[in-house]
Amino acid sequence: MGTSTNKKTGFGTAPVFLTAISTILGAILFLRFGFVVGSVGFLGALAIIGISHLVTIPTAMAIAEIATNEKVEGGGEYYIISRSFGLNIGAAIGVALFLSQAISVAFYVIAFSEAFKPVLGFLNATYDMGLNDIRIVSIPALVLLGILMLTKGADVGVKALYVVAGILILSIIMFFLGSPIDDPANTSNGLFDKIQGGDGFFIVFAICFPAFTGMTAGVGLSGDLKDPRKSIPLGTLAATLIGMVIYMFLAYKFSVSAKPEDLVNDQLIMSRIALWGPIIPIGLACATVSSALGSILVAPRTLQALAADKIFPNTSVNNFLSTGKGPKKEPMNATIASLGIAFVFVALGNVDMVARVISMFFMVTYGALCLISFLQHFSGDPSYRPSFRSRWYISLLGAVLCIFLMFKMQPLYAILSILFMVLLYVGISSHLGGKQGIAKIFQGFIFQLSRRLQTFLQKADKEAIDSWRPSVICISEDSFERTYPFELMKWISYQYGFGTYLHFVNGYVSKESLAGADKVRKDLIKRAGITNSNVYIDTLISPSQTTAIAQSIQLPSVSGKDFNTYLFEFFRDDEGCGKDIIENLPLVKAAGFDLCILSSSERGFGFNAQIHIWITQNDIDNASLMILLSYVIAGHPDWKKAQIKIFAIFPEDEIEEENTRILELIEEGRLPITKRNVELIASKKGVSDKEIIKEKSKEADLSIIGFRAEGIKQLGKEIFEGYNGLGNILFVNSINEKEIA
Repeated sequence: MGTSTNKKTGFGTAPVFLTAISTILGAILFLRFGFVVGSVGFLGALAIIGISHLVTIPTAMAIAEIATNEKVEGGGEYYIISRSFGLNIGAAIGVALFLSQAISVAFYVIAFSEAFKPVLGFLNATYDMGLNDIRIVSIPALVLLGILMLTKGADVGVKALYVVAGILILSIIMFFLGSPIDDPANTSNGLFDKIQGGDGFFIVFAICFPAFTGMTAGVGLSGDLKDPRKSIPLGTLAATLIGMVIYMFLAYKFSVSAKPEDLVNDQLIMSRIALWGPIIPIGLACATVSSALGSILVAPRTLQALAADKIFPNTSVNNFLSTGKGPKKEPMNATIASLGIAFVFVALGNVDMVARVISMFFMVTYGALCLISFLQHFSGDPSYRPSFRSRWYISLLGAVLCIFLMFKMQPLYAILSILFMVLLYVGISSHLGGKQGIAKIFQGFIFQLSRRLQTFLQKADKEAIDSWRPSVICISEDSFERTYPFELMKWISYQYGFGTYLHFVNGYVSKESLAGADKVRKDLIKRAGITNSNVYIDTLISPSQTTAIAQSIQLPSVSGKDFNTYLFEFFRDDEGCGKDIIENLPLVKAAGFDLCILSSSERGFGFNAQIHIWITQNDIDNASLMILLSYVIAGHPDWKKAQIKIFAIFPEDEIEEENTRILELIEEGRLPITKRNVELIASKKGVSDKEIIKEKSKEADLSIIGFRAEGIKQLGKEIFEGYNGLGNILFVNSINEKEIA
């Protein structure tokens, strides 16, 4: 929700440009850029300017791209990020962005006070007044600025920007017209000349970089613009590029006008170089006032947009901060809150440490904007149709550089700022719930990546893939009665396999049945999310179980590969259950699927502690599939303490041979089954295999038993009966022998 009033009147492009350029050509230019050139030399200064703009230009292009695709309402950068990344993460970045903007007001007001140091020095020398604390200037200055904004609003702030920017430009021109402070023959003008033993490159970079963060200052006026789609791209890009060129010429002017020692040691060296020295303190005052004006214009609008989205846990706070005054919804209450934060830091008198964290938050914001642009290039979203387009590699470069430079500038502050962002995200998510969470960031990107991977796998030579992994499909109409088949699918899909679970809706396709099926699907997906399942879930409407199975076996797998296994389930204690399964097994076998039939009981999967595999001479071809499935299931954390035991029933004269074969199979397959967990049992006349299984596996949590398709034709459902007293049983039929090694 924005704070736009849908008005036809509003600001044009000039305020966006002036807010940005006056913040770029601000306090750091007048107070610290000479130090930068003296510390790293002319070429080093150009490198800092270049690297900084490898971040700011991609960010400006990303803003231009996003702004020409959608209507950008009140909140500027926050609005863009929250509507692209989702409200939760957008609000987390937005709060940090607002704090950066509000504290920046204090930073610029304190810098403004620096312009009065010559005046204070004169008064102290002449009248011995002892005025050494610049807070006697900064606190009244902030009060006057607050009164101005609260009584006159954005209109007077923008008008003041025109005057301030004019004086700022004049002071820069006077600086360029000035002469070297020493004899030109003695003045350093070497491209590599710099002070010896000075600060390192990235320390100097950290000091200088905040000068360029002003390029997005004008975006915060988005809710007050007549045409944000036009004004934001033009104003932001123009300020960024013009600012870069000016800084390049300034670096050269500094390098040829004073020695590195003078540049580093004299904070107001510009006044000694300029054609008329007093214009520099005046320009500094105007630069800092303009920067402070820019910050106090955008910070309340960011806060107002945050409150309008109800991201604060208190309703009264949200209502108070989001309330606007007059037809333009001037954020008066949000301005009071912003000034309160600024006042605290002005009273402290030193915001150097906080300024470093501010830079980190700006870096996070810029990185997020570049990441949005990068992901949108790959999302394939047909609604993303910006009239201005950046390039994906430019946006990616900007995003990567933001993270890299954060840690190169100040690793500790980078970690602290990221930790602060994470805590903000957790707190806001707990308040807002799961709406528009972090998953939205990569939704479109992952969709396109998944699509391309699936088409790649489809085109790949499947015969070249030697290793087998389960790609299972299950259809059930008892999803809300029994969860056993879904649990089994969850375990199979955890790490080694792929699972698709279909809820069968008996009926014909209609508007009502589709709506009902969609409701069921969403409910099942919600339940799957609670259990951290990797199973793909859908619904299937069909007039009968047979037609549903026929449809499902023709579906593509989410893995990009064909399905290779079909899972059925029936409840052992229900006499009528399982009849449809028996009737449709030939259909599934004809499609070339391995078969798994889960016979569930009241005991369920018990304690998830024991898996018993049963091999007999009649179904030896199923052995490898049963062993592989047990290994896949035991790979899930639910079964982390489980033991896998293999039992084999053979005639007494074959036991030694089969024992050797099974042990070799385990060893070659590197399976986590010890020799003591392999037991060969001699078959006895008059004692059925079922009786032996019931006796040995009565404590098992899952028994895996093979069966032959031919046995279904002869015995029907009886082949799955007679196992009373056991827990859940998985009957397995392999279409062919699997290669374990």
